[in-house]
Amino acid sequence: MENKIILYIKGDGIGPYVMDAAMKVWNAAVNRIYRDKKRIIWKEIYAGKKALEKYGDILPLETLELFKKYKIGIKGPLETPVGSGYRSLNVALRQKLDLYACIRPVKYIKGIDAPVKNPEKVDIIIFRENTEDVYAGIEWKENSEESNKIINFLKSNFNISLKKTAIGIKPISEFKTKRLMKKAIEYAIKYNRKKITIVHKGNIMKYTEGAFRNWCYEVSKDYSLELEKHQIEINDIIADNMFQQLLLNPENFDILITPNLNGDYLSDAAAAQVGGIGIIPGSNIGDDIALFEPTHGTAPGIKNPEMANPTSLILSGAMMFEYINFTQVAELIRKSLKKTVLEGFGTPDIIKDDKKVLSANKFAEKIIEYF
Repeated sequence: MENKIILYIKGDGIGPYVMDAAMKVWNAAVNRIYRDKKRIIWKEIYAGKKALEKYGDILPLETLELFKKYKIGIKGPLETPVGSGYRSLNVALRQKLDLYACIRPVKYIKGIDAPVKNPEKVDIIIFRENTEDVYAGIEWKENSEESNKIINFLKSNFNISLKKTAIGIKPISEFKTKRLMKKAIEYAIKYNRKKITIVHKGNIMKYTEGAFRNWCYEVSKDYSLELEKHQIEINDIIADNMFQQLLLNPENFDILITPNLNGDYLSDAAAAQVGGIGIIPGSNIGDDIALFEPTHGTAPGIKNPEMANPTSLILSGAMMFEYINFTQVAELIRKSLKKTVLEGFGTPDIIKDDKKVLSANKFAEKIIEYF
């Protein structure tokens, strides 16, 4: 028997509910495809509130070390408790493990109520840089010692005058941009995608986002023969126009590559067109470590967490199985989930027929029925 160890973090809020449901689907799919030939060994690790209770730390060193050892994991949504020392646990994990490529596929699932006329036209993959731009977290509050030093430095050295103000720094580097573009091109070649669009605000931020655009094009020149062979087009678009075109002509886009903040906005906007972030999977990929996760948060406002939607996490698991070359498992999960939704079954956020509304666990069981 071939065993594969995968780390998992249940998460906070609705995390344990959607994780339990997703785990049912994943295990059943692996068993259906491989029987006794391959098996997943799940190893629970901790971050967030559960880690705080167990270790006194919301992101224990042991968790990071286990990721470095086993290289792959999946997690539920995490809450960052007030006063814990991190702005965001999700951001901390990405930066500490150098998971520089946030990859989010956005595609309509037939049967889900969507707010646009033709949601089926949306079929895009967003590659978002994960470790720099404004998410680097370099900022100081108004009238702090640090912000005043920056203000004085700008006045003394560049004759730039600022009044008392909060200060943030937006780093975008050649190295981190180019490695993201390489990953996007290699993904396009592997999965037969035909266009990569560089999304930027380089008309205004010429030396950060404008450089992001230029560095992406430089990488494309290194891959010119491969891009020509596979008939992959590279183009670019200004970020504000991208939001308009995403609504007017979504069929014109395939892969989007973006700095961090643009990608954050665009992935949620694209998800809204197909029914919301509750159905969109996500992954954070580095050179040798991969962490998969739902795109939604802990949903503290949900009245009954047992009715939470596990779709995003289930499909994130499908991405994970594809990553470890359990391709048939990924295909079975996606096919069965689509069939379940098409038959009218789902959680309250995606299904309007009260007779077919299911809890997270019942939805998982229904998906398994369609294997």
